[in-house]
Amino acid sequence: MTNDLRLLPWAGGEGKRCYLITDDHGGPVSRLADVTESIQLDMGNELLAHSHNMLPDTPPGELRFLAERLTEALTDALRIAESRGMRLKSLN
Repeated sequence: MTNDLRLLPWAGGEGKRCYLITDDHGGPVSRLADVTESIQLDMGNELLAHSHNMLPDTPPGELRFLAERLTEALTDALRIAESRGMRLKSLN
């Protein structure tokens, strides 16, 4: 039995990282994290495609909003990458 830490794709109170400690990789919280990661990555892809269409003639206020959303999407993607990297290391 091993207790592997999994960085979850959402933040806890005060923006702190959330971890799942489990040896059941198919448990309900693990499955919810998988679905959440998939949704976050899909949203990031859609946002990126939308930003390519917006950038040429976008007013400054809309650019700021777009930059904030892109920052959130990048934060999510980096958290997912870190979590998956941690899980890959634990397999070795």
